[in-house]
Amino acid sequence: MSALKSNAALTLSLLFAIFLWGGNNTGTKVIVAIWPPIWTGSSRFLCAGLILLAILRWTRWLGSKNLIMPEMNRRLWTHGGLSLAIYIVSFNWALRFTSASHVALYLGAAPVWALLWERRLEGNWLTLKRCAAAALALSGVVVLFWPALSLKGGSWLGEVLGLTASVLWTNYGRQCRVIGGHLSGAQVSAHTMWRAGILLLPLALVEVVKSGLPWHPNVVLVQVYCILAGGVAAFGIWTTALRHWPTSQVLLFNNLIPLSTMSWARVWLHEQITPTFWLAMILIVAGVILGQTNWERMIAPRGVPPE
Repeated sequence: MSALKSNAALTLSLLFAIFLWGGNNTGTKVIVAIWPPIWTGSSRFLCAGLILLAILRWTRWLGSKNLIMPEMNRRLWTHGGLSLAIYIVSFNWALRFTSASHVALYLGAAPVWALLWERRLEGNWLTLKRCAAAALALSGVVVLFWPALSLKGGSWLGEVLGLTASVLWTNYGRQCRVIGGHLSGAQVSAHTMWRAGILLLPLALVEVVKSGLPWHPNVVLVQVYCILAGGVAAFGIWTTALRHWPTSQVLLFNNLIPLSTMSWARVWLHEQITPTFWLAMILIVAGVILGQTNWERMIAPRGVPPE
């Protein structure tokens, strides 16, 4: 019963994180249209990471913290922080060139990349299932990407960056799972975020000097939401789940991010949904379900009860 309650709690918390990330993605779309994308990511992660560190230092709200050994400290820089930094650059620039719904849908394919990453390909039914799942997800990506090739401007670049961000997000999830074996979920979020912010800060300052940093109170308020909700709360939930479930299982909830983002973007940005969005989503979700579902257990014959 305790395991069921724990799984239910993780599920509900991840659903709440998806809701927050939908607003975060929509808000980031607003911000990067005015502020430099790398500055947006660097300042957000630096603030969110420091807030989490302060909470861990002076409260027990996020549980206890573990001692960080020198080897783990290096890994937080070279694997956790660096992978998160590269991801947010790709993600924010993608939002500069294409819709928030499209970028979120690319992230929805992350569970398939994780599934292929976690196991070696072998000549058996499991490999066939994973390859079929990947083919479905890739076909959805092609459906979403193809119309952008015929458009003028930077839309195609946004699609490429969105797909790249999907793979980078998968890699960050894998790094968090390894680091999460030694640190709490809150620690993983805090230490990878502030390190990502520091690593990006030189490039962010170059952006600010080159492009400026226009002051808009509404943009500042949106950035505050993204720091507290999309950064502190949602990342804390996500990394905590990674400590208890496999990466591919946690990333399965990414399928709901496009719907959450689309809803937020439709209400606040009046963003139109492209004709290919729904077909692409069906294909990607079908691929994820095929790859994640334990079909052998579902179709296995049940034992006949004794008479």
